[in-house]
Amino acid sequence: MVTIRDIMKDEEVHALLEASSIQMTALGYTEHSFRHCRLVSNKAGEILQQLGESEDEVELARIAGYLHDIGNAVNRAEHEQTGAVLAYGILVRKGMPYRDAARIMMAIANHDEKVGTPVSHFAAALILADKSDVHRSRVTNRDPASFDIHDRVNYAATRSSLRVDRDRREAVLDIEIETDHSPMMDYFEIFLHRMKLCRTAAEFLELTFRLVINGTHFL
Repeated sequence: MVTIRDIMKDEEVHALLEASSIQMTALGYTEHSFRHCRLVSNKAGEILQQLGESEDEVELARIAGYLHDIGNAVNRAEHEQTGAVLAYGILVRKGMPYRDAARIMMAIANHDEKVGTPVSHFAAALILADKSDVHRSRVTNRDPASFDIHDRVNYAATRSSLRVDRDRREAVLDIEIETDHSPMMDYFEIFLHRMKLCRTAAEFLELTFRLVINGTHFL
């Protein structure tokens, strides 16, 4: 069985994720490097563990999470589609069964809010894990005077956590924002579609999605 450790040690994967990070930084986007990949991988697996899914499903979620942004090595535009195809080829060459590789391909292709929708439990977990990574550590621009709205919102976020409660059947995204850096309305302006996708993903997992910002419930 192909494991997340196999993927993290793979030289081709490393080269593509490195290229992705370089390209995204050059384009002025927030951080999409190995930190983000590892965080999304761990969180996607954790979500399914908390919901009692099998270890095989958890491992597939971890792999999808680690590879989900690999398409940025080609171009940001339609990166979810490009990344899905790249990931499928890598996984099949490493010996993963075609069906499992195809399921990961589907999850990666559907993680972006512009075109995505949860197509499986671990695809839904990937969406929640990816969209919950909002934090000032993701801002690569070192000049606050030139921050765009994405930089401002991420820099303002001093803490973000996603909690899944199996008993309450809810997923709670809890964020602390320093409003002197960015008003809450900026957050909703750029993340509203992402939060809607999170709600859809949570519903696929039979959970209620809740968004809490500075202690106030918004969804």
